[in-house]
Amino acid sequence: MSERYIIAGGDMRFSALAEQLAEKDRVCTVGFDRNIFSSDRIISAENVMSVPYRADCLVLPLPVSSDGITLNAPFYSGTVSLSELTSCVRKDGIVLGGRISSGVSELFTSKGIEVVDYFEREELAVLNALATAEGALQIALEEQPVIISGSNVLILGMGRIAKSLIRILQGFGAHITAAARKYSDMAWAEIFGCDTAEISSLADSEPLRKADIIFNTVPHLILNEELLRCCNKSCLIIDLASKPGGMDMDAAGRLGLRAIWALSLPGKTAPVSSGRMIARTIENILREKRK
Repeated sequence: MSERYIIAGGDMRFSALAEQLAEKDRVCTVGFDRNIFSSDRIISAENVMSVPYRADCLVLPLPVSSDGITLNAPFYSGTVSLSELTSCVRKDGIVLGGRISSGVSELFTSKGIEVVDYFEREELAVLNALATAEGALQIALEEQPVIISGSNVLILGMGRIAKSLIRILQGFGAHITAAARKYSDMAWAEIFGCDTAEISSLADSEPLRKADIIFNTVPHLILNEELLRCCNKSCLIIDLASKPGGMDMDAAGRLGLRAIWALSLPGKTAPVSSGRMIARTIENILREKRK
């Protein structure tokens, strides 16, 4: 069954998303001034009032909004009110967005429209982990004056991103230590062929002192001033954790360490792939709904 989509706002990821969805379905975009779409199958509406149909599926960006009132639309000179977008969806339609707040969700559910957060889907989390790992490697390659092969790498955490990083870094010949809290995570690290360490015992430990690169994937404070003082001065620290992050950036600055908080890497380093991942996830959601 052909779908009628409205893609509202977003960055370059949503250009790629629109292009992919337009291969099979009708797509209209709103919240874009710049003509960033190459497909002639995509309709670009100047504003919400000029959208030519009510959508089966309204796709909102990631994140949907920064203030809960207006749409996240970096390629649009005006503003789009989230409340006016409620008129763009059929009553039996669906709204799909990333990191949807309860307030934004209520705008649509109060009108009987189903809302699903695609960013909570496991397949997107896995694919994003790979894109994040590749982006982190790109930073390391650009920032380090030495090759990755033979470098001592410490990875904090053993989640999706860490596992993706390990797989990539092993191909470069890095010496990898994975530090975790759970024994089960350390067991996984051993299966992946890594040395292991307990996060609680990192202070002045050999993996920390000898690390040429540290990747943090844990989304709460791990690299406090005590641990940062144990790092060698030439170490590169890349924090991949979402807010509030896992490193004391102020302390890292005072100590003269090279520290980078690399947020939202898939959208920055691989927007086309990231957009296609979101499109694939949306198609999976709708396929499940039809069953």
